[in-house]
Amino acid sequence: MDAMSKNDVTTRSNRGQWENSVEGRPEYSASFSSKDEAVDQGRAIADELGGQHFVEDAEPTGAITDED
Repeated sequence: MDAMSKNDVTTRSNRGQWENSVEGRPEYSASFSSKDEAVDQGRAIADELGGQHFVEDAEPTGAITDED
């Protein structure tokens, strides 16, 4: 992957939530409960700021998250 540039947005999973982080613009960073919502918002922020949007797939943790 290329080096991140200012205003580039990365959407990634973090401890069960999805978060957007904006290179050089922490005030735009936010967390979401769903991947779809985070991706949509990340894309919109990248368009607004003129940056690129990257989505990092979640790494499998081996943890079981469904409760019976």
